[in-house]
Amino acid sequence: MDTRLLKIGALGTVVTAICCFTPVLVVLMGAIGLSWATGYLDLVLLPALVFFISIVGVALWRRIHPRQS
Repeated sequence: MDTRLLKIGALGTVVTAICCFTPVLVVLMGAIGLSWATGYLDLVLLPALVFFISIVGVALWRRIHPRQS
């Protein structure tokens, strides 16, 4: 479970970071006619980046400190 959580968090972080810091998403949205929404991308992408980084942090914390049953 923890490796799956780590993979999801890492993949989400990489994809969100690429969309945040490069104009890939802006160009794609302009190509499909949604250029009006590019002003709102920061409102979605930055919280998503924080969310995925948090998932990676939780997965790493669980890996370092496993539950003892």
